[in-house]
Amino acid sequence: MGIADDAVEVRAQGWRTLAALHGALDAALERALQGAHELSVVEFTVLDALSRQDGWHMRMQQLARAAALSASATTRLVTRLEDRGLLTRILCQDDRRGIYTELTPAGEALLRAARPTHDAALAEALERAEATPELAPLVTALHTLPAPAEPVRVG
Repeated sequence: MGIADDAVEVRAQGWRTLAALHGALDAALERALQGAHELSVVEFTVLDALSRQDGWHMRMQQLARAAALSASATTRLVTRLEDRGLLTRILCQDDRRGIYTELTPAGEALLRAARPTHDAALAEALERAEATPELAPLVTALHTLPAPAEPVRVG
């Protein structure tokens, strides 16, 4: 194997390790959120993203980026959350073609209840991952990331 091949393999191994950590965290969060709040990780992500916006609303394409979903998957997810009364769609006053998605009081209440569950499950899953030699360096890197100066804005 040449130097170029070695570099490709190192990157590929790094990617596989990152995917393994993501999978472990995602599975732990899914179990905790579903069990305690009947909320999926992606649903929590959407509610959380909306809660961080001024006015608590986002355009659908911003929401799709925040949740890492396609436009059609975002529409289906928003419909499910809207049916549960957790968010609502609003026509953009400036551009009638634009649709905003906004958190409802019920969505805010569920998010407020689910956030401690999410945070505890994440902390526990990271602790377990840190005990796995292959994952420990990535967990350490996560712990050393600087905190953002301002809340992260999506879009």
